[in-house]
Amino acid sequence: MATKISRSFKDISLSFKRHPITNDLIVLKNENAIKNSVVNLVKTYVGERYFNPTLGTPISRALFEVQTQEFAIEVENEITQVLVNYEPRIFLRSVSVSFPTDTNELFVTITYDIIGLAIPIQNISFVLQPTRV
Repeated sequence: MATKISRSFKDISLSFKRHPITNDLIVLKNENAIKNSVVNLVKTYVGERYFNPTLGTPISRALFEVQTQEFAIEVENEITQVLVNYEPRIFLRSVSVSFPTDTNELFVTITYDIIGLAIPIQNISFVLQPTRV
């Protein structure tokens, strides 16, 4: 299989803050752009994007489920599926989910390579928790 070659990746920051000198929207580049995309894909609910109803994961709605090893494997599979289907800029190495007892939080760690860029393996970790209203 041939490796895709890319020069760089750019996305706008979803904070919509402006650059202090140029007054343009802040741009995320390369690994920061992809990291932002990976986290957003995992945190997006299935059906939240009207024109792409299959994009996202049902994970946030499952945070009150009984947390067992089978549950962790199911969540890892959901994350793997969304990243393989919707983030072609990465080669996914691993997804790991753990949860502390008696909380409704999931600790997610994702390891991946960025296709076409000669940079080290990327590791990101974040917490999924129920939305507080």
